Amino acid sequence: MKPRHTGITHLIHSTRYSWKGLKAAFANEAAFRQELVICAIMLPLAWWLADTALAWLMLVGSLFMVLIVELLNSAVENVVDRIGTEHHELSGRAKDIGSAAVMLSLIVAGLTWGVLGWVKLFG
Repeated sequence: MKPRHTGITHLIHSTRYSWKGLKAAFANEAAFRQELVICAIMLPLAWWLADTALAWLMLVGSLFMVLIVELLNSAVENVVDRIGTEHHELSGRAKDIGSAAVMLSLIVAGLTWGVLGWVKLFG
């Protein structure tokens, strides 16, 4: 039986697992690395683009949302691949749905940055 940790011990273990997951995504997922580079470039721009704390939060939040959805999509893909490499309709559907979630998060981020950029430059 797996030992159950509580309190600060649980927090320490959870943080360690999270870092392990981030490192695994960085090492194994090209899309995550690409999106991370884009975030690193865009984050400083958020300070210039945002006129309010809420606008800054929307810009940064939209970038983090892309990373979060990419991590979840990668997790789904890894589980599906772990189950088997043979083609299965449900496996393909799961991967396609995960990919669609990433696409929608990218659209939301693009719209957020586009609208707030438009307001900053032309509004």
